[in-house]
Amino acid sequence: MKPITFQTKIYEILEEYPQLEDTLMQLSPAFAKLKNPILRKTIARVTSLEQAAAIAGIEAGEMVQKLRVAAGLGALEPQSVVWNQIPTEQPEWFSEAMVKERFHATAMIESGQVPMSLILSKAKTLSKGEILEFSTPFLPVPILELLSSKGFGVWSKKPELEGEPYHNFTTPL
Repeated sequence: MKPITFQTKIYEILEEYPQLEDTLMQLSPAFAKLKNPILRKTIARVTSLEQAAAIAGIEAGEMVQKLRVAAGLGALEPQSVVWNQIPTEQPEWFSEAMVKERFHATAMIESGQVPMSLILSKAKTLSKGEILEFSTPFLPVPILELLSSKGFGVWSKKPELEGEPYHNFTTPL
């Protein structure tokens, strides 16, 4: 049996413990997207439980505990959870006029492709002050954390209506 930790990928959990799909669905409606076999084989392979919790807007420690208990592994000792928080308020560096390029990643994701490398390539071409906007059907925590770790400012604008995409912005700092 594989352990279930904050860094365990969603795909690994569903392969090792297929019965946990129902538990995930109960934790958040955001996990209903895992029913899509393309998203399950692509995005789920690179998304950790910690990142998935951030996407779903739930506390990662609670999510890991519930999954461990449902898998029969028992709860872990309580510990604090730390991950890069994705800013929800418009940052000072953002200006609509400075958006150099808009990239709609939703179609690419829905066709089974992973846009991470393309987004990183586009971000690397930005000059200081220029902004890349990329839209996605969910909060793309893994790519936003990666961009942040590489010295980019990131911001994600939550959709106002269900079914609309997230608008994500990045700029070199």
